[in-house]
Amino acid sequence: MELRFNRSNGPIDDLIDELMARVDVHHPPLVREMILSALKAGQDIDYPADLKLMRTTMKEMRYTTKIFAPYRQRRKVTIFGSARTEASDPIYQKCVTFSRMLAERGYMAITGGGGGIMQAGNEGAGANNSFAVNIRLPFEQETNPVMSQDDKVLTYKYFFNRKVAFLKEAHAVALFPGGFGTLDEAMETLTLIQTGKNPPIPLVLIDDDEGGYWEIWFDFMKKTLLKKGLISGEDFGLFTITRDPQEAVALIDEFYQVYHSSRFVGETLVIRLNRPILPEQVEILENEFRQILVEGTHITQDGAFPVERDQPDLLDLPRLILKFNRRNFGLLMAFIRRINSF
Repeated sequence: MELRFNRSNGPIDDLIDELMARVDVHHPPLVREMILSALKAGQDIDYPADLKLMRTTMKEMRYTTKIFAPYRQRRKVTIFGSARTEASDPIYQKCVTFSRMLAERGYMAITGGGGGIMQAGNEGAGANNSFAVNIRLPFEQETNPVMSQDDKVLTYKYFFNRKVAFLKEAHAVALFPGGFGTLDEAMETLTLIQTGKNPPIPLVLIDDDEGGYWEIWFDFMKKTLLKKGLISGEDFGLFTITRDPQEAVALIDEFYQVYHSSRFVGETLVIRLNRPILPEQVEILENEFRQILVEGTHITQDGAFPVERDQPDLLDLPRLILKFNRRNFGLLMAFIRRINSF
């Protein structure tokens, strides 16, 4: 029997409805499609390894959401950096200072759960304000002692699920010096923001006092990628480099001064605000950032779209509504910073 997502499956639909009623699920239409997806996978795929991957992915993402859900109202900062950094290293202490200041301002820290910079991030924020998003490796990466007894520890089989957790829950990303993994996380975050696959968030690169890591990386970006036309100048607006942890925290705070969050509704970009702005300020934004708008369109203020009911806690926030060209994401970051200047 070929299963379909519309209600044309006869007794199978009735059985799924009965099953959901028996276990009392939230949002039955969404759960119904998930059940049908699993059944269709069972019909379509006869290779066990593929089914195991799908099964484990579902289980890991379900548990991720369960652990993070109670803290939905708190902003979180993901901290990346080397597992090899010693506690005696000045950059370790800089990370402790940074994450402590975050916690003092109400943020929570998300780290990879291991040693080095990851431990420094958890140490500064404290276990009560931290998550450890760990990974099972052949050379076992132990959960650091700050988080080893905490219930906000997640351990993943697949890197791609772990990466989803790092960014899905993050309201900002802070990168300290690190190896291949840190550079991978830096470039993936940049790519996702540059292409609009991740909502705009502050990306702060915190350097050592000698300027011996991110400044060298930045120099390569300018002299190689920009010079060859592989990136554009506005892409440098996607991140900030600083040596000062206090400045890094201030950059994150300022990003959410007026701006709250954003999402696309079809082709329309909805920017949610912590407070409304004045009509003349909307006009300023339109005049200064006409380049990011689809030609002939305007910026308006309005309420939530019906489809946004899937985020009920955000329905009452004021909104800017615009047709964004989906190209100039570096300028979109500048647009948000301009909103925060009002």
